[in-house]
Amino acid sequence: MRRRIAGLDVHTSVDDVAGLDVLLWHHGSPQTGAILPPVQRAADAHGLAVVSVARPAYAGSPRQPGRTVADVAAGLVPVLEALGVASVVSVGASGGGPHALACAAAMPELVGQVVTFASPAPFTDDEAWFAGMQAPGGLRSAVEGEGSRRRFAETDEFDSEQFVDADFAALEGEWASLGVDAGAAEADGPEGLIDDDLAFTRPWGVALAEVAASVLLVQGERDRVIPPAHARMLEASLPHATLDLHPDDGHVSVLRHLEAALAR
Repeated sequence: MRRRIAGLDVHTSVDDVAGLDVLLWHHGSPQTGAILPPVQRAADAHGLAVVSVARPAYAGSPRQPGRTVADVAAGLVPVLEALGVASVVSVGASGGGPHALACAAAMPELVGQVVTFASPAPFTDDEAWFAGMQAPGGLRSAVEGEGSRRRFAETDEFDSEQFVDADFAALEGEWASLGVDAGAAEADGPEGLIDDDLAFTRPWGVALAEVAASVLLVQGERDRVIPPAHARMLEASLPHATLDLHPDDGHVSVLRHLEAALAR
């Protein structure tokens, strides 16, 4: 079901999620916020409803210039209050990872568990933050400001070397819907991705040391988009984090561990 709540484009797996335990899905960059079939299947296997919200400037959610990671989490508070959910497992993939963590900080009474897949770590203004990224041009340009990031978007092209064979296999199989959805988000324009990159290269506004929820950091060791060093940085910053490394996975294929991650 799709509806507008607190100005945002909200998707729910059932019409009424009041009183239910939910998987709050934080989509990658770029995505539309639609509920992907493998996310639905994993949630169903664990008796969870799904709530997914398009971040500002994606799909039907209006742009919020200058938004931070913390701003996005704050914007989800009235959404979840309106829905009346009982509890939240906050799950974020890639660009959704920081926002999954921010929700745990913003709603500690509601979020008891966080799972991230290939999440970037807070920006350190250090060259090491970019190490291992096959195509960091968008993030590098974002460091220079919005104008620079917009100019990059004018000529940006996908670098297929970012993905390993396991990633392409995932996009041809169980996670084909992710590729289709990313294409739909790109067709809407670059605004959401630009604002995500700007947010990732600025202070998040989140005190990770104060995140009380348990956090599982799922990471492919062959990831060329967000390399494993980022998961290790997150692990060092979070008080209740477990690092779950998968030696044969890249940026997309690591998502095949979603159902297993929810069981931990």
